[in-house]
Amino acid sequence: MLLPSPAAAQMQSMPGQTMPGMAMPTPAQTPTPTPTPAPAPASATPDMSMPAMTMPTMTMGVGGDAYQQGSGTARLPGDEGMMRGYMFRAGDWTLMAHGYAWATLTHQAGPRGDDDHFITSMAMLMADREAGERVHLQLKGMMSLDPALGERGYPDLFASGETAHGVPLVDRQHPHDLFMELSARADYRLAPGGTTSIFLYGGPVAEPALGPSAFMHRASAALLPLAPISHHWFDSTHITYGVVTGGLASAHWQFESSAFRGREPDEHRWNIETPALDSWSVRATWTPDPHWAVQASTGHLHSPEAQEPDANEQRTTASVQYATPQANGGGLATTFGWSVKDKLPGRALTAWLAEANWNLGRHHSLFGRVENVDNDELFPDVTSPLHDRPFRVTKAEGGYAYRLPIAGPVGVALGGSLAGYIKPAALDPVYGNAPVSWTLFAKFAVGL
Repeated sequence: MLLPSPAAAQMQSMPGQTMPGMAMPTPAQTPTPTPTPAPAPASATPDMSMPAMTMPTMTMGVGGDAYQQGSGTARLPGDEGMMRGYMFRAGDWTLMAHGYAWATLTHQAGPRGDDDHFITSMAMLMADREAGERVHLQLKGMMSLDPALGERGYPDLFASGETAHGVPLVDRQHPHDLFMELSARADYRLAPGGTTSIFLYGGPVAEPALGPSAFMHRASAALLPLAPISHHWFDSTHITYGVVTGGLASAHWQFESSAFRGREPDEHRWNIETPALDSWSVRATWTPDPHWAVQASTGHLHSPEAQEPDANEQRTTASVQYATPQANGGGLATTFGWSVKDKLPGRALTAWLAEANWNLGRHHSLFGRVENVDNDELFPDVTSPLHDRPFRVTKAEGGYAYRLPIAGPVGVALGGSLAGYIKPAALDPVYGNAPVSWTLFAKFAVGL
C-alpha cells in the first residue's frame, strides 16, 4: 500500500480509463496549476460520483518522480512500486482509502503443517493537506479484522514470532492487531517551494525507521498470499505501540531516527497497548530515480520478545527495491533484502529475501519469493534436544493470479501458489523429507 509522500502527486487512471491530471500540494514543493476536479465544500460529503482513481505516482523535486511513501516513513520506488487506492477531496483535505479482504485456502505440508481457510483484511484512510506555505500535514489510520482469526493466526510453515495462549508461535503467522496504525506527520519546508524539509512523525500505533516498507505495502508482495517467514527479521516493527520519528527529507535522500517501544505486540489483538520509548533506530534511504529505493537501517530493540524478557536485540537491515511500469497495463516490482538479528548478548541470525511481482498486462500476474532464514525459534519446548538450536531454512514460493475489475475501484485477483523448502536433514523427522505446500486465494481490493 502506498502512502503519499511529502511531494506533489499526479493521478493515474485505472486500466482502460482516462483521468485528468491532478497535482496535490505537498511539503516538498509548491503546487503548480493543473486541471483538477472542483473540490467539494469543506462541509460536504466526498463526491463518490468521481471516476475511480488509482494511487498517485509521487513527484518530488526537479526532474520528475523520485519516490513514493510506503508504510510509516519508508520509501518505495516511484514506478509501479506501490499498491493502489481510491482518492477524493473533502474541503482542503485530500483523502485516500485503501483496503482488502483476502480469502485464502492453504495446505501446509508435513507433520508440522496444517490445512486451513481464513480471511485476512485491512482498511486504511489517509488524509493530507497544506497548512500554510511551508507546512504539510498527514494523518493515517489503519485497521484489520485479523484478530477474528484467533490468537494462533494461520499456518505458515517455518514462520515464528510472538505468542498465543502464552506459548511461542511456530509454523504459524500471528494475526495483526485491530489497530495497525494511528499516526500523524508534519513536514516543514526549509525554503518556500523547496524540495528539502524536516519532518516529525509518530503516534500511539506507528512504524519506526527500521527496515524496508512492510510486506503488505510492497508491490513486490502484492499477490503473495502468506506472510514471509523472514517477517521478524525485516519488518515486524510495522505495528509498534509508541513511535516518535524525526528526519530530513529531500528528493533523493532521507535521513531519520526513531524512538519507539521495542516489545512486540502481545497476543491480545483488539486493544491499544501502553506506548513506550525504550528503543531506537536510524535509517538512510536513497531514491536516485523513479525506479529505485535503497535503504540501510539499524535499531536497538529493548526486550522485543515476551518469552525472553531479558534479551535485547540489535537489528540491521539493507534492501534494494526496483520497479518499472510496462506496456499494456503491466509492471514489474522487486525487493531484495538482507537482515541480521543480533540477540544481545551473543547470537547473530541472518536472513535473505528476494521477491517479485510481474503484471504481464491488465489481467495476468506472476509472482514469487525466495527467502533464507537462520532461525533458532523452531523448537521452543525446553525439553526438546533441538531447543534453541539455529537451523537455516530456505523457502521458495511462486504463483499466478488473474486480475479483473468488479465495480468502480474494486477488483479481485484469483490465484494460487506452490512452495517448497530446503532444510537440514536433522529436521526431516519433524517436518518430513520434502514438504510441498500450496495456497489458493481470492483477493478483493480497492484499486487492485
